[in-house]
Amino acid sequence: MKPTLVVLAGPTAVGKTTCGLEVARHFGTEIISADSRQIYRETTIGTAVPSPKELALVKHHFIQSISVKEPYNASIYENQVLEKLEQLFKVHDLILMVGGSGLYIDAVCEGIDDLPKVDPGLREELQERFRKEGLESLTKQLLILDPVSFEKVDLKNHMRVLKALEISIQTGKPYSSFLSDTKKERPFHILRIALDLDREILYKRINTRVEQMMEAGLLEEVRQVQHLKGYTAMKTVGYRELFPVLEGKQSINEGVDLIKRHTRKFARKQLTWFRKEKRYQWFSPRNCKEVIDWIEKERGYL
Repeated sequence: MKPTLVVLAGPTAVGKTTCGLEVARHFGTEIISADSRQIYRETTIGTAVPSPKELALVKHHFIQSISVKEPYNASIYENQVLEKLEQLFKVHDLILMVGGSGLYIDAVCEGIDDLPKVDPGLREELQERFRKEGLESLTKQLLILDPVSFEKVDLKNHMRVLKALEISIQTGKPYSSFLSDTKKERPFHILRIALDLDREILYKRINTRVEQMMEAGLLEEVRQVQHLKGYTAMKTVGYRELFPVLEGKQSINEGVDLIKRHTRKFARKQLTWFRKEKRYQWFSPRNCKEVIDWIEKERGYL
């Protein structure tokens, strides 16, 4: 019988950590973190890393395991997690993956395409164009170089546009030509669960969490990593809004309001991502017993 990977996904602040701990303890298993921000060891408060007490309850993997200085992406994560799962499935027949990084989750469940490496100089050149000319300039060029990607890529997401454009320019081939619709087979069953709350309640939780982060010392944490702000990993929500505060360019209230606004926007993007995958079973985080019961039932059918 194949082992089972249970994915517990959802937007930021919805309650994945608490529910994940309950599920993991029920099944006596370990947790693979699928959070592209919590993987960095230099950040703790702003990325809502589980507390030492929570980490002591259940063995976690891929929490604060690398430095922001190290190159890292979904492809590396895919390979490392598959290797770790091979080890863990020798001990457990069920492993829990908890997180809100849809790309990382998809990389493990289905694989992602191997894309050509891009010259850092070209990337910087395109980013400079974006800063000076705006997104429209880049989308117009993408339409010329890769009409297929122009139709499929989220044209409001400058990172997606930049990625498609830089590969098209670097290789002389359309970015879309490197993408495959074939999903990789995995030697384990996959159950997908997503958590959600009423939008107003979720937004209140986000705002409250940001205030709690500030009370816990987020500004001081940002001060301690200020020398790392040039690294891509430090452009994350909760840090990029407070660097200008430390530089005297905006007030702390403005910085906090921006964190709340950007986090709410991030949560909406996460929900959009997970809702596109129809295999997710949706639950409220307020009743993890239903989540556990559903897993038990589904495992009986596998």
